[in-house]
Amino acid sequence: MVRRIKAVLKHPPAMRTIRALPSGARMPAVCNSGAKIVEVISVIGFKATRGQQPVATIGDMIVATVKKGAPDIRKKVVRAIIVQTKQKVRRADGNYIHFEQNGAVVVDEDGNPKGTEIKGPVAREAVLRWPGLGKIASVVV
Repeated sequence: MVRRIKAVLKHPPAMRTIRALPSGARMPAVCNSGAKIVEVISVIGFKATRGQQPVATIGDMIVATVKKGAPDIRKKVVRAIIVQTKQKVRRADGNYIHFEQNGAVVVDEDGNPKGTEIKGPVAREAVLRWPGLGKIASVVV
């Protein structure tokens, strides 16, 4: 008889994420960088098998193109960080968090925001991963 032993994690995972934003998804930019609507092109650091589409979740850095916004930033390829998703995300304490809309913040190569203000709440998971967001966020949930 084979006895199966349940593995015990010493440190539970920070959050259980369902990747909800595939490439091609459009979402509002919730910062005052000049971008209004951004479209996901790819996800930085996403590992996939052949033919699999890159998908993003809260806290992921994405490569995006600006579809609507100020004339100087329109049609540019930028980096952004996902800070809000409609899809529920499970936290380590068992609670679920979700937002009314998807949202991203336009950042530079190092993860520092280009804008000076973020409109609306920001997920704590994104702030823990990218500390520059916490400096300009008005509300961290």
